[in-house]
Amino acid sequence: MAYDSQLAGKTYLVQTFGCQMNLHDSERVRGVLDASGCLEVADAAEADIVVFMTCCVREGADTRLYGHISEMISTPIPPCGRRLVAVGGCIAQRDGDTIKSHIPNVDVVFGTQSISMLPELLETSFASRRGALQVDVSEHPGFSTDLPSHRELSYSAWVPIMTGCNNFCSYCIVPYVRGREHSRDIEDVICECEHLVADGVRQITLLGQNVNSYGRDTYGEPRFAELLRRVGETGVDRIRFTSSHPKDLNVETISAMAETPAVMPQLHLAVQSGSDRVLRDMNRHYTASRYLDLTRRIRAAVPGIALGTDIIVGFPTETEEDFQDTMDLVREVSFDSAFTFIYSRRSGTPAATMPDVSSREQISKRFDRLKNLVEDLSFESNQRDLGTTAEVLVEGRSKRDKDVMVGHSRKNQTLHFPVPNGVEADALVGHLLDVKVREARSWYLRGVVDGDPR
Repeated sequence: MAYDSQLAGKTYLVQTFGCQMNLHDSERVRGVLDASGCLEVADAAEADIVVFMTCCVREGADTRLYGHISEMISTPIPPCGRRLVAVGGCIAQRDGDTIKSHIPNVDVVFGTQSISMLPELLETSFASRRGALQVDVSEHPGFSTDLPSHRELSYSAWVPIMTGCNNFCSYCIVPYVRGREHSRDIEDVICECEHLVADGVRQITLLGQNVNSYGRDTYGEPRFAELLRRVGETGVDRIRFTSSHPKDLNVETISAMAETPAVMPQLHLAVQSGSDRVLRDMNRHYTASRYLDLTRRIRAAVPGIALGTDIIVGFPTETEEDFQDTMDLVREVSFDSAFTFIYSRRSGTPAATMPDVSSREQISKRFDRLKNLVEDLSFESNQRDLGTTAEVLVEGRSKRDKDVMVGHSRKNQTLHFPVPNGVEADALVGHLLDVKVREARSWYLRGVVDGDPR
């Protein structure tokens, strides 16, 4: 194939930090670079172009980014004689050309809605004098889904259904770097899903900052329940989705989850706090009792569903009493899994100006108590699956043992199992297998294959 791009023949490496939306955007970055004639490599030392897709939800992300990019200074120069470092994603959108003051060796900065401009920015940078920063953090029409894609996995795909967020939780930077909610046309989403299924994709994950409000901006009311049902009609084996905001999870969506066989019996529903007062300060628009009622409705509609959540410890106004409310809610819901975080101030958000009412030591001790509780609940949850047979989507070999395969159950549990005798391990990747669970820990299950792949 002939390429007109000046990038033809250049090598590239994409490193991704943060959420699933960044993972999807990285696939589009690879797609536009492939379309420009670039070649992907696995080692930064071999790359003419290194792209960092960034996240700015927590402060540590900035520190990690600066460290990784600084390492590029000492990385051997590739054969072309010059390496370009590009920064995309949320930190790029937030900081723009000020990134250069923190990281002098950055050459290109492109925002969350500027992926299509990356080849042009890189071409200009290669043609310009060293040190001249190329920046585009402006808004461009359309969705990143309109761009070519280089999927990392043949059997699983991310499908964004909307961009942006209208919620403006007081601790969150996302609405400022991703913009307001903008839903894709439902027919476009279904068409993409149909093409993915025809291409052999077994699992589709629908993405949005708040999928439960999908369609409100376009159709005047949420249509996520309808979308779930229609994606289920494409013939895909598994449907997952993230993220879900409790204030917008309605009975129609719960019914669609229960009545669409492809929708996995697993829901990640971020609670963030069990204190009504803190939830008000967070601008979450629901109460602890409302959240508990939702979980009861979900479990009644989808028996055996695995519930996960996000919890922030040490929000500026959180007292010990507030934290106890959170612990009580966690016990009552008995979450199957939870991501726990110590609050991280993000400049530009309302919470960043709130004074702390607790010390770092107090917050750290609370975090440890919550982490221990979550681990105990996860262990108890997994114990209930001992002796059962779990359907697993096989993802590959374990990083620690090449004779062990790893995949995820319908409830999104990580499950390890030995390669059956006489079976080529790599041939199992992307297939569904029944695995008999023989061991259950807090963070994973172990088992043995119980049947043929399908």
